[in-house]
Amino acid sequence: MSTAAPTVSLPTDVVRSPATRTGQLQQFWGLFARELIKTFRNPWVIVITLVQPFMWLAFFGGMMSELPTAELDTFLLHAPPGTSYLSFLLPGVLATGMMSIGMFGSMSTIQDKRFGFMKRILITPTSKATVYLAKALGAAMRGLVQIPVMIVAALAFGVQLHGDPLGWLAWIVGLVLLGLGFAAFFLAITASSTDWQTPGVISNFITMPLMFASGAMFPTAIYPSWMRAIADVNPVGYSAALSRDVMTFNQFTVTDLTYLGYLAIFAAAMVLIGTLVASRYLRVE
Repeated sequence: MSTAAPTVSLPTDVVRSPATRTGQLQQFWGLFARELIKTFRNPWVIVITLVQPFMWLAFFGGMMSELPTAELDTFLLHAPPGTSYLSFLLPGVLATGMMSIGMFGSMSTIQDKRFGFMKRILITPTSKATVYLAKALGAAMRGLVQIPVMIVAALAFGVQLHGDPLGWLAWIVGLVLLGLGFAAFFLAITASSTDWQTPGVISNFITMPLMFASGAMFPTAIYPSWMRAIADVNPVGYSAALSRDVMTFNQFTVTDLTYLGYLAIFAAAMVLIGTLVASRYLRVE
């Protein structure tokens, strides 16, 4: 009688882990490209993305800009003399726009669930984390569409922009990190939902307090103490402060690098938490 040598079989995920990682990366880029293509194929998404911050700049900024410049400098803006309110407002509008852009990403996820695309993706080897990360990054990139339009609009309103290439690069990176963090946050909240109304309700509940308690519209020096406490941890305020230092006050200091670091920590934390939530709770039904 002969005895066969014992067969040692390694787990499939160990044997195929390099190929699996390569496959997930390919799936990620494919889904990310789909998010961008889908955005530019939907004119209403583009219109809303561009018009909403422009309306803030035109109506709200135009109303406040009628105040005497001396009163704005002394009592409201706490800014260098001659700073217009539109110059003060522009960085804040861009920051709040990147915050709200995550809502469209979560709405896109629910649309994919309702029309069957998510089910077809999830029955493939593509992981839930890959789907989640592709949508989060796609939503963040979508928010960058508003930047050139807002800059052109600001110049048309007579806003003088400042800053050097390094400062502008830091400012754009800060906006991307802010958009990525909030896109990851909203997507995590709606991971298990298929209700069309959920993203809008959650967005309205969260974005309004964060917008007004951020320093995006007014300096935090005029806030009551409880609003300043919110502003101290509000990433929207850090993004607005970074943008304002570069574009309006024409300075880029070590403090601004601290702001950028805070935004990086915020984005990394939201992506990590969101990936864990999506890996467990992202579902179609």
